[in-house]
Amino acid sequence: MNSHDVDYRILGSDIQVLEIELDPNETVVAEAGAMVYMEEAIAFETKMGDGSDMNQSIMGKLFSAGTRLLTGESLFMTHFTHRGSHGKAHVAFSAPYPGTIIPVDLGTMPQGLIVQKDGFLAAAKGTKISIHFNQKFGAGFFGGEGFILQKLTGDGRAFVHAGGTIIEKHLHNELLRVDTGCVVAFEPGIDFSIARAGGLKSMVFGGEGLFLATLRGTGRVWLQSMPIKKLIQALAPMGGNSGKESGSVLGAGMLGGVFGSLMDE
Repeated sequence: MNSHDVDYRILGSDIQVLEIELDPNETVVAEAGAMVYMEEAIAFETKMGDGSDMNQSIMGKLFSAGTRLLTGESLFMTHFTHRGSHGKAHVAFSAPYPGTIIPVDLGTMPQGLIVQKDGFLAAAKGTKISIHFNQKFGAGFFGGEGFILQKLTGDGRAFVHAGGTIIEKHLHNELLRVDTGCVVAFEPGIDFSIARAGGLKSMVFGGEGLFLATLRGTGRVWLQSMPIKKLIQALAPMGGNSGKESGSVLGAGMLGGVFGSLMDE
């Protein structure tokens, strides 16, 4: 099925909104709960699946929708259609946390795009949204990210969201090491795996986590500067327990310094 040819604009800078412009009978598919506003001519319907295969059986739709539960997403997706007979109509979506929206032209990616499980925001109808298992089980078991991914395929526009600022990297048979939570999307030509982050001291006191994502190959990679887990960690010390550790005679920073010095000896 050919994807619908939708127009769009992205509003804002830090907390962005995606506004889709639809012609009569055009449809955009989005994650449940992502809609911000829609104009009068827009009608919406919650369905199982992305609607990319019009001839798919009921069992096929159930299986396709059921696999989304493995990624932590809703069983259902929402289809927004311009039901008017003329003119343009608009519907807008926002990401579930502050960040940046990336427009992607899947028509330039014959093999599709691999996206982290919470990265998909919306796409033109006709885009297939399927589950993708990383062949290296350790990528999910040790890194906490990357074993269960989503794959977007089609010939239209799709929109991916990420936390903070987006960095697009072009790898040419190169290797790139990244914090496991900072990988948003990558082309299938990239091999994604998890590697140990340095020696014991670096792993314990370096603050970079126990493991790093390793991206190797040729293709494009999209990274995010502030994944939601880092944002939560940054805000946590400002909560109700923020004064307990800071009031301790031997706070976490001092203990880290003491043990770091001992390991140098």
